[in-house]
Amino acid sequence: MGYLTCKFVRPDKQLFEGKCASMTLVTYSGELGVLPGHASEICALGDGVVRIKRLDEDGGDERDVVVSGGYAEICNDVVVIIADHARAADDIDAETVRRTHDKAQAKRDALPEGDHQRAYYENKMAWCDLLLEKAGAQTASE
Repeated sequence: MGYLTCKFVRPDKQLFEGKCASMTLVTYSGELGVLPGHASEICALGDGVVRIKRLDEDGGDERDVVVSGGYAEICNDVVVIIADHARAADDIDAETVRRTHDKAQAKRDALPEGDHQRAYYENKMAWCDLLLEKAGAQTASE
């Protein structure tokens, strides 16, 4: 069996680059499993978790990345993921995320209703909620 080559980036840094056995992308229409030999495709990423299954010779473990928005391109066993927001699931500090959420909420609430800047803080709060949801699921499974 072959392998996939994956490059996973977000606006400020590269999260992962290497070979993997398979992956599961989170899209707006549901999860999309990707194995070597997958047809060429470009898909929009939704909010959730991208699961990357490493090759057996690399331990065969799974790397989970929480994402919100972006795109993935699959072509010739290469998957390029460009995420709007992404964080490795094992890199979520729930207390830091809660503080960030609370600061964003305070700044949003200080703005008058109808101010377009409120949308920025609401998006930030939604991202924090997604991270906290994943952190809670991870804590429950450990």
